[in-house]
Amino acid sequence: MPGEALTGKLRTLPAKPGVYQFVSDSGEVLYIGKAINLRSRVRQYFQSGIAKNPRLKAMTAKVADVEIIVTDSEVEALILETTLIKERKPRYNVDLKDDKSYPYIVITNEPFPRVFPTRRVIRDGSKYFGPFTDVKNLHTSLKMVRDIYRVRSCNFHIDEEAIRKKKIKLCLDYHIRKCDGPCEGLISQQAYGAMIREVELILRGRTSALASVLRGRMEEASAGTRYEEAAELRDRIASLDVYNQRQKIIDLDLVDRDLVSLAVKDNDGCAVVFKIREGKIVGKQHFYLTSLRGEDESAVIEHFLATYYLEADDLPEEIHLPAEFDQRQVVEDWLSRKKAGEVRVVMPKAGKKARLMEMCRKNAELFLGMLLLQREKRRSMPAPAVELLGRDLGMKGVPRRIECFDVSHTQGADTVGSMVVFIDGKPRKSQYRKFNVASLDHPDDFAAMREIVGRRYDRAISEGAELPDLIVIDGGKGQLSSAMEVLTRLGVQQMVAAAGRELRVIGLAKRLEEIHRPDADDPQSIPKSSPGLKLLQRIRNEAHRFAVTYHRARRSSRTLQTELDLIEGVGKKRATRLLEAFGSVQGVRFATILQITEVVGEVTAVKIHGYFNREGETVDNAE
Repeated sequence: MPGEALTGKLRTLPAKPGVYQFVSDSGEVLYIGKAINLRSRVRQYFQSGIAKNPRLKAMTAKVADVEIIVTDSEVEALILETTLIKERKPRYNVDLKDDKSYPYIVITNEPFPRVFPTRRVIRDGSKYFGPFTDVKNLHTSLKMVRDIYRVRSCNFHIDEEAIRKKKIKLCLDYHIRKCDGPCEGLISQQAYGAMIREVELILRGRTSALASVLRGRMEEASAGTRYEEAAELRDRIASLDVYNQRQKIIDLDLVDRDLVSLAVKDNDGCAVVFKIREGKIVGKQHFYLTSLRGEDESAVIEHFLATYYLEADDLPEEIHLPAEFDQRQVVEDWLSRKKAGEVRVVMPKAGKKARLMEMCRKNAELFLGMLLLQREKRRSMPAPAVELLGRDLGMKGVPRRIECFDVSHTQGADTVGSMVVFIDGKPRKSQYRKFNVASLDHPDDFAAMREIVGRRYDRAISEGAELPDLIVIDGGKGQLSSAMEVLTRLGVQQMVAAAGRELRVIGLAKRLEEIHRPDADDPQSIPKSSPGLKLLQRIRNEAHRFAVTYHRARRSSRTLQTELDLIEGVGKKRATRLLEAFGSVQGVRFATILQITEVVGEVTAVKIHGYFNREGETVDNAE
């Protein structure tokens, strides 16, 4: 249930459309949503029925505050929600990962624009076409544009001032009729802009409409006896016809459509968009989505549409979807306003359009399957450094599970041990273990190592836990011998061998980074440049860090509690509560009686306050 402050805020929410943001006590934005009625929508999250959805239950448990932005309409709320999600990427919203690594064709925002391929999308007013999942198609489109139109290929910034001052000279492209020479003002900005608009039509897939316009201009030029211009237009039309013949017509309606389909499995999903222009598929794009657990299909579709079309320049007349969703009318209104023309959202049920949607769905399932397969392969394949380490140590197999032990103490006091686990070269922190070696009151690293290794594998054997392929002991021959004494007694190596695996036990001496083996008198050296040695050092350093951190915590806890334990009536439980409340002994020392009373009661508070005051008087008298 929400806290008192949040409950009061929920009562005062307006019954208006807008966007709400759930915020944690640390200020992190957990979730962003929109609503036609903020009051009723936000309150729904804190009703008893929310327990049926584990994802929402986990989120609402972390909500400390809710922030709202009121809008004039649902459409404005949709746009604002999508913009905020894209900017802040809240943990509990669906995460859309697009393919930024794929190339685009860009028409730059300049007086005399350039046209070239790029993998960087910069929102500076330039227009981007793509992405092209097949680089061959990109080069084909770009070659056709450059064969038909004399678009400049230089990287200069050309404007009226540059032309007037003649800063740039004509290059070879002008002399071989690949450029019309805008650098010296040989083509006007208006004429160059008209050419660029035709290039845009080609890149948007509207080649048939462009060919019709060019035929009209060719006939007009021929009738006006401008035969050279007519011949040039004729060549452009012929090139467009060749390009059109290469593209397969799949829809005789010649309506501009986007086909959007979705495949979901557990927490992951893939959305695929087929762009159909003038009946031809001119582009295909896929996106991966995460954090889907608990989200229904309609919510995912709505989120994807809002995110995908937020910055889209080329809007179709129709968008075909696999299923209905709640905010269909809102999305249609928004896209129609953005396009300045009608955009319809359609769910085909039968016929050729339904078959096209089925093709789109199969592509989404294929891409999602490839993603999950690649992820599984990455999980099942060890890092190259792990394979090299096995080779450096002369192992028959790959040491996929490595466990490393270290001991830490201060002159024998507060002796502790640590074990860290690396699987396929990566730390598995959930399986780290720390050991309190209370049986020792004097320095004895060998005895401490015997105890922690024995405790670890005695328990692992009794519980049937997975045993490692490689055990690393931080230390030299003595620490290694102590560990081997225990491992031999427990028969750990024989158990691993019975399972058809190999267990190697080594010691890593820090001074010279030498490898000690129980079956060799002399240490082994691994080249310093070897990734295998670097992995070993990383594992050893992690075990040392983990042991030292635990040792310091134990030492600090013992030192801090000793002074409080001297006070009559303060036991370990009360001392712990005082330290948690005031942070340190110094915090308790300077607290008021009233503050201490709230933690341990009035009687004990008077004793604590009197103890520190008497201690202060003694110091003053000594001075």
